[in-house]
Amino acid sequence: MNKHFTGIAQDCYPCVVEQVRSTARLAMLTNEQTERVIAVAEAELERSKTTPLLVQQIIRSVTDVIIQELNETPDFDIYAKVKEESNNLSLSYAEKFQRMIAESESPLETGLQIAVAGNIIDFGAKRHGSINLEQEFQSFDKTPFDHYDIEPLKKALANASTLLYICDNSGEIVFDMLFIEELQREYPHIQIIAALRDKPIINDATLEDAKAIGLDKLVTTISSGSVYPGTILSETSTEFQKLFAAADVILSKGQGNFETLLPLANKRLFFLLRIKCEYMAALSNVEKDNLVLMQGNV
Repeated sequence: MNKHFTGIAQDCYPCVVEQVRSTARLAMLTNEQTERVIAVAEAELERSKTTPLLVQQIIRSVTDVIIQELNETPDFDIYAKVKEESNNLSLSYAEKFQRMIAESESPLETGLQIAVAGNIIDFGAKRHGSINLEQEFQSFDKTPFDHYDIEPLKKALANASTLLYICDNSGEIVFDMLFIEELQREYPHIQIIAALRDKPIINDATLEDAKAIGLDKLVTTISSGSVYPGTILSETSTEFQKLFAAADVILSKGQGNFETLLPLANKRLFFLLRIKCEYMAALSNVEKDNLVLMQGNV
């Protein structure tokens, strides 16, 4: 894998435009407004050929343009209803998955599998409306890992006193919560801090979303300061950067965090995600739709 990859691959262009169209559709923009927004996305993609830009930065820029088209405030949440529905649907399955974890021969690994499988709830990589979540939930425990650094993770946790858990999407955070509960049972000596996005972007979870499901009652929750669908460390808050530097173990959920944090090549980092596109499959040497638990010093 190219750890120094910072540009935007041609393969990503159609996905960026489709994601923008999906958001514009959800925001109920007119055709004229949608075409203006698409033009901004295409211009940003063109600019990325000569100016270092990440996909996450373009998504933020275009989302801001959509919000302007709606005449809403800068912190308007286009996906608010979708996120609430995802959280509620996930909560309705929480008891089932709690039992599955409790009855497992390896509760920690089952909890981890459920948390990573929950990464399918991603409307940055998947068009809104294209995922049958209830169908996906039925097969959470059967989704295979293609890369599984479980022993390094267990060793790191056994020797850790602090764990920074970087969350990804709404709905998914319900399954993160179940995994965190198991982490607390097996490693009661570890202080766990969950970090969430600072500002609504796609269906990524914010502090408000975490509060809605009760994650804030389980562990300390903070804003990472990130306004992107990922974690660009240099553009996060000072508090988050200090926690990131001091944490013994960092669990990073999702593809956006994977793309933005992987170049750090830090062995304290463990990436938990589902590979959702052919480009990321080739980049990570993991088959599409499979799960990943990968230590960050690869």
